[in-house]
Amino acid sequence: MSEVSQCCLAPPAPGTRLVVPRKRRWKQVLVNIARILDPVTINTLPDDVLVEIFHFYVIVDYWSIRTKEWHTLVHVCQRWRHVVFASPRRLNLRLDYTGKRPMSEMLDVWPALPVVISHDSNLSNSLVGALESEHRHRICQIHLWLIPTSEWERLAAAMQKPFPELTFLRFSVATNTMTPLSNSFLGGSAPLLRYLRLENCPFPGVPKLLLSSNQLVVIFLWNIPDLGYISPQDLATALSVLSRLESLGLGFESPLYPASRPPPPLTRSVLPALTELAFRGVHEYLEDLLAQIEVPFLNTLEITFFMVPDFVLPQLHRLISHAESFETCDRATVRTVPSWNPSQFFMSLQTSLLLEIGCRELDSHLASLAQACPSTFPLISKLTQLEIVDDVPQLHWLGDMETTQWLELLVPFLAVKHLRLSHRVAPHVCQALVELAEERLTDVLPALQNIFLKGLKPLESVPKYIERFVTA
Repeated sequence: MSEVSQCCLAPPAPGTRLVVPRKRRWKQVLVNIARILDPVTINTLPDDVLVEIFHFYVIVDYWSIRTKEWHTLVHVCQRWRHVVFASPRRLNLRLDYTGKRPMSEMLDVWPALPVVISHDSNLSNSLVGALESEHRHRICQIHLWLIPTSEWERLAAAMQKPFPELTFLRFSVATNTMTPLSNSFLGGSAPLLRYLRLENCPFPGVPKLLLSSNQLVVIFLWNIPDLGYISPQDLATALSVLSRLESLGLGFESPLYPASRPPPPLTRSVLPALTELAFRGVHEYLEDLLAQIEVPFLNTLEITFFMVPDFVLPQLHRLISHAESFETCDRATVRTVPSWNPSQFFMSLQTSLLLEIGCRELDSHLASLAQACPSTFPLISKLTQLEIVDDVPQLHWLGDMETTQWLELLVPFLAVKHLRLSHRVAPHVCQALVELAEERLTDVLPALQNIFLKGLKPLESVPKYIERFVTA
């Protein structure tokens, strides 16, 4: 304490405003403040000023699971200990419980603060016991990741009762062969829940839980097993009450979808706070969901479609056409991504829009992407920059691509001036363009001015295929 308490602080310059970086250690924070405050020592700062200083040290992220930084502060001196415990909400004070010892031992040491439940590797009897105990009313966050199959039934049973103070739930299982969670999960109600993330969890009762959780800000339901299928109609009904929802992620394990589809509703529910949407599944599901919701302030959209023979996407087209934030996009990236099963082929517009198509045969990606892009991304014809990159180490698929497939992909990009190609893709794309140029056809990339080759070393000569294209 002596090193800090004796620190002399210089007077501020006229008009100086206090700005403190969030992620720096508290000693560095104090040094920064020392440059702009009146010449006093730390010991004479008012309590409210100390609280604000401590806040920048303790608060890293609203959704942070572990918040033990305040432990350091309360061990500095009695005054700091008093200041910290007098401001539990401002400093977001939490007790971390991982089940390594009985929960009562931890509660006996510290004041009555909210509890965060998390596990490092194994679910101990003490941790499950804490979920079953009378102390569950203190639990504000639950972080249980990669729950083993052997522990699933016991843990699911322990969480059938209400957790009235729960604001954060992150729940995933190691496999997707589990028994579905019942409708009484969390007592069927979580009125204070703000963050919900479930992965590999079969929980067909999610819509009922959402209807009771109108404080939700983040929902991430990913790799939903077939036993946990949620219809777009039920989901849209549940989302209609979530006026504070900012981020929604929805992903299915398989392309399960009923053959018959209901007609679109006459009205749509408005999600006024939603800015981020991620989806993985069949395009029919997304279309039926978007037909029932309006997202006027969406600025980030990530979509992964399972491989299908035809794309009809009027609702997605409507969504993108009416989103003002997407109008500033001026570049797109087409990329193959190595993956065991399936491989992915995606196109992104800057960092705001991403369309990904997964299938087993890479040489069929381009046809699907070329088919989906014009109907999905109405802004494609206005983009001025295009990048095509190959990240797949197996090169055989490039040789199997026909010239017409490359041209079908490039046709919608009417305004592209700058084309960037990886060294693997460049020969094939340029060969397609050469054949057009030799025939004096300009309907593909008519505005093209520059080609940039990625991976070409400075001393290497220009490849023959580029010379041939320029000549043509």
